[in-house]
Amino acid sequence: MHRVLILGAGKIGSLISVLLSQEKEYDVHLCDHQAQCLPLINELQKTNNIHFARIDAENTHDIEAYINKQKIGTLISALPYYCNPAIAQLARTHNLHYFDLTEDVEVTEKVKQLSEGASSVFVPQCGLAPGFISIAAHDLISHFDTLDTVKMRVGALPSNPNNTLKYSLTWSTDGLINEYGNPCYAIIDDELAAVQPLEGLETITVDGLLYEAFNTSGGIGTLAETYQGKARNMNYKTLRYPGHCEKIRFLMNELKLNDARDTLKTILENAVPKTMQDVVLVYVSVSGIQHGEFYEENYVQKIYPKHISGQLWSAIQITTASGICSVVDIILSSPQDYHGFIKQEQFSLAQILENRIGQNYSNQ
Repeated sequence: MHRVLILGAGKIGSLISVLLSQEKEYDVHLCDHQAQCLPLINELQKTNNIHFARIDAENTHDIEAYINKQKIGTLISALPYYCNPAIAQLARTHNLHYFDLTEDVEVTEKVKQLSEGASSVFVPQCGLAPGFISIAAHDLISHFDTLDTVKMRVGALPSNPNNTLKYSLTWSTDGLINEYGNPCYAIIDDELAAVQPLEGLETITVDGLLYEAFNTSGGIGTLAETYQGKARNMNYKTLRYPGHCEKIRFLMNELKLNDARDTLKTILENAVPKTMQDVVLVYVSVSGIQHGEFYEENYVQKIYPKHISGQLWSAIQITTASGICSVVDIILSSPQDYHGFIKQEQFSLAQILENRIGQNYSNQ
């Protein structure tokens, strides 16, 4: 029995707890201190074997006491990225497996440092982007003898946009602002380079619909580091409906709200509605040499909301929670095969899509 503690019972943490509790090998514990999460948790506990504890995830002493009392073996952080170094430190101290969803480059580097010499696993960036997008790109890359260009594009979008931003808040506002405001990394002409967020604007058509794409932070994960010197160009961009980037640039750059992120968060959360009617678009394009000729291959997938365990979950909840749960399930099913710092690209696309939880990426 895998005793798992999920920290954070928000949009993603709640679904992580449901997906794992449906598998008999897991004893699922979920903690949070936010009162607004309690109605959903109470509802989920009626149909799922989830043990809920009201603990402030930033109170490491209380978490430590709970770990010891419940004999927890695995920590899964569904917390804001800035909380994760302390949770990773707890995992190292108690020799626990550690997984998170962070897109933050500095946090990932801290987790990597903590993992050095560990017998347990440390697996950051386990969501959609970074996460599944790296796995899908790595799979296409394996089809080429020589790489030219790798393009990774992900969009979590409202199905029916009707506001000026053509956007709805489908996930963490802190994470969104972090992606829009922090430096990004790419491989340009064989060299790893820092690029500016909200730049590199381009358009792309998928199934006859026009989208725009632009640089955002973190989504490339560790893939650029892995393929530096092997790919001529590699980049990650976020997909939005046309016109979104220009308005976000105005807010963050011209009004300088990138330097006042708490104010920006308040503005966005008061003005931009949330929705459960969303679609996640995953797009990967790889070009290079196959059998002496120049080819391109694409991976394209759209994921929509669906009911799981009697509740409707949005597409971004499904893709993010299924990403981390499939990786958790693969590793804990064969723990002898993994230790220390694990990159997303160490998993094959087939492993994820054939996994009982990862099937959510294709079963639509």
